[in-house]
Amino acid sequence: MTKQILEHVYDKEASIGDNVYLTQPIGNGDVKDYTWKNVVGEARRMATHLQGLGFEPGDRIAILSKNCAHFFMAELAIWMAGFTTVAIFPTEGHDTVNYVLTHSEAKALFVGKLDTWKEQEQGVPSEVKRIAFPLAPKNDFPKWDDIVKETAPLEGRVTRNGEDLAMIIYTSGSTGRPKGVMHNFDRLSYAAEGFVNAIKITNEDRVLSYLPLAHVFERAAVQCTTMVGGGHVFFAESLETFVKDIQRAQPTVFISVPRLWLKFQQGVFKKMPPKKLDLFLKIPIFNKIVAKKVLTGLGLQHVRLAASGSAPIPAELIAWYRKIGLNLLEGYAMSEDFAYSHLSTPKHAQPGYVGIPLPGVECKLSPEGEILIKSPARLVGYFKQPELDAEIFTEDGFFRTGDKGERTADGMLKLTGRVKELFKTAKGKYVAPAPIENMLNEHPLVEMSCVSGVGQPAAYALLVLAEDIRPKLKDPETRSTVERELAPLLEQINAKVSGYEQLQMLVIADTPWSIENGMLTPTMKIKRSKIEDQVKDKLETWYGAKGPVVWG
Repeated sequence: MTKQILEHVYDKEASIGDNVYLTQPIGNGDVKDYTWKNVVGEARRMATHLQGLGFEPGDRIAILSKNCAHFFMAELAIWMAGFTTVAIFPTEGHDTVNYVLTHSEAKALFVGKLDTWKEQEQGVPSEVKRIAFPLAPKNDFPKWDDIVKETAPLEGRVTRNGEDLAMIIYTSGSTGRPKGVMHNFDRLSYAAEGFVNAIKITNEDRVLSYLPLAHVFERAAVQCTTMVGGGHVFFAESLETFVKDIQRAQPTVFISVPRLWLKFQQGVFKKMPPKKLDLFLKIPIFNKIVAKKVLTGLGLQHVRLAASGSAPIPAELIAWYRKIGLNLLEGYAMSEDFAYSHLSTPKHAQPGYVGIPLPGVECKLSPEGEILIKSPARLVGYFKQPELDAEIFTEDGFFRTGDKGERTADGMLKLTGRVKELFKTAKGKYVAPAPIENMLNEHPLVEMSCVSGVGQPAAYALLVLAEDIRPKLKDPETRSTVERELAPLLEQINAKVSGYEQLQMLVIADTPWSIENGMLTPTMKIKRSKIEDQVKDKLETWYGAKGPVVWG
């Protein structure tokens, strides 16, 4: 029988209460450590305060903050007090902030570490009570530290009914308006225990938390997993200090997304060209020394397990990391199963595959090739959208993922694209963009790509060039070099795909895609429909151009 996540936390408070659990940067290179007793103690005091605000059991309380120690504490306080958590991505604009707070009927909002609070505050309904984390922008709200200093702690081992809603996770909006995915304590706790057993996390492990905690991946695999299994969680201070943050944490478990794994690799290649590095790795006397130096430069020399999730990662990228000694595994899951679905294992870790079902998970393919999942951690439903619940499950209780895939005889799963992302060119056959984008993204000049071409004579690929190349593009010689190096890429891609999938051209995007300009989700997945809408008026000109590379 699954033990509730709060019970695990109380056990840590009692048994290893003096161990440091969370390390928070507080500016200028300084940090503040919080032991298990500190974390649970502050959560107990905040829980008492929340209960005194007059809310009804199960009411929603929101958190808008970058990752920080007080996010963990606030969530525990919300649970202890009898309420349900709603987390909002810290990069969202005021319209989405307003939508989530209004849709969830949130009664209060914890305001934390943010870059654009002045703009976001416009979306907060006036009736929503606000509480400020220590690292929040300047404000006149009641302060966390003041509240916990003046409030008595909630005593005892207060637990929740397994059917109570623990959290509503609002999806990152890559396919439209965010949906509120409801998870209860029983299923959330099952997933957390399952992760602990799968990755063998212990109190000796160190983890860096930097992917958005509002996203299911970080919330499940880092926050809830360490609440159950233990470990020491470090937080990143900023994008500028990220390398120093990793070096400080010296993580033993490191979780990231494909975009960042690619950026790490490109950073290595800037210091040592790929051919030279590959040569050193082939020489027995040098390979271990060079590999260790590369990993040390990344701050990953102590990592015993690295994982990639949130989106497909090129198989060649996984193979490269393994070549330098990093045990990089790919997983597959989604908000709707609290990230508890598939994970690679030492026996099932073939690059290009996302592993096998985690214990208790069932997987099968529909006749159309759609991946169907039955997970013990599956969602309770979509908040206030019961009409969607009937659409997402098959008659025998499997969740329709919307992803297409293939399976091997021993259960390994390979993703081949999104059902809804498939599009037809004028040739009348469906093109799956994701596998082609993965091949494009392996090129050192390419940062991101989007394959499209609905109703066009052939598909095309829109490319965002690597960050270090973009400032040099005003130089005609640099542009010519880019064209010369990318032209063979088009030939290579077209040689690997079917005739109806071949690309007519590579188009260089004139503006990088970012979370801030709305082209990427907070977990750095492309918002395909927004990108396509942005360039639709240019398509006629592009298709009329000559040559394999077109400047957008």
